[in-house]
Amino acid sequence: MPDVPGSIGWQHTLAQAWRRRGLLAWLLWPLSLIYRLLVTSRRLLYQGGLLASARLPVPIVVVGNVVAGGAGKTPVVIALAEHLQQRGVRVGIISRGYGRNTRGCLEVTRERSAQEVGDEPALIHRRTGAPVFVATQRVQAAWALLTTYPETQIILSDDGLQHLGLQRDLEIGVFDDRGVGNGFLLPAGPLREAWPRPLDLLLHTGACPAFGGFQGQRQLATAAVRADGTSVLLDSTVTGPTLALAAIAQPETFFAMLHARGVRLDATLGLPDHYSFDSWSRNHYKGYTLICTEKDAVKLWQHAPQALAVPLYFSLPQAFWQGFDARIDTLLDPNGQGKTLSLRHGHTTT
Repeated sequence: MPDVPGSIGWQHTLAQAWRRRGLLAWLLWPLSLIYRLLVTSRRLLYQGGLLASARLPVPIVVVGNVVAGGAGKTPVVIALAEHLQQRGVRVGIISRGYGRNTRGCLEVTRERSAQEVGDEPALIHRRTGAPVFVATQRVQAAWALLTTYPETQIILSDDGLQHLGLQRDLEIGVFDDRGVGNGFLLPAGPLREAWPRPLDLLLHTGACPAFGGFQGQRQLATAAVRADGTSVLLDSTVTGPTLALAAIAQPETFFAMLHARGVRLDATLGLPDHYSFDSWSRNHYKGYTLICTEKDAVKLWQHAPQALAVPLYFSLPQAFWQGFDARIDTLLDPNGQGKTLSLRHGHTTT
């Protein structure tokens, strides 16, 4: 099998350094002080009105990370969108579209490739059918969405806790088992901003939460799907040698979930997060049954349409939904007290 792309090496090194305050973390610590100064100055500029922050005519719910790297935001966004749709709320979704090879503001459609709009927005649209727009400036994406779909009642932002140019009405922070790591800011640690900081709702996607909040449950589907929509049960019907691959922040998590599901894996391949698969060569893996995440499949299927994508479902406790629905009801209630944003505290007050 070919070598794994080298960029995953430094990603792994940093990930390990961010777990504790070791030598590398302390060497990078002076740089983190500069980063802290920049983050603090930027927030003060927004608070003082020297940088513009846009208020949209519909509620904005931001689902994001305080730490760098994936913590499971996309499954949370999908779960929230599906929940709102089941309630009859018309929801739209915006994203930066990280990793795409295009510029400007684009609507995510089935006809656009993941390379054009980003793998996560493509997956969100595929799963929910909701309108999804991508733009570097999420304000631009939000206005484009409302212009195209004026009946939209609420917008979910996939990531964007630190995108202060867009005012928000509800902030949901997502953490995995890493918690806040060593507690240092980038690049000495994983923090994008100082912690602790207020959040309206706090979610954990891992099995061992590092601190308080709601804990969700991640579970793989019992069947995988191919590019043509056909499904295959993840049991003895998967024959021949199998290779599981994942281009996500923590590939080993996906592999462990497959093992827990009882899937026999002959080989695993961890790739850098948002890997493009442009250099993928099916000849290297001839004879293998490829098993991947849904996020990877939206790009891998162009090269290996027989690859099996395993959907990931994220369920949340009833207590979370009660709190979430109560806040959404207040935001959507035309007779309510209205909605205001406090950039000083970084959370909504009603």
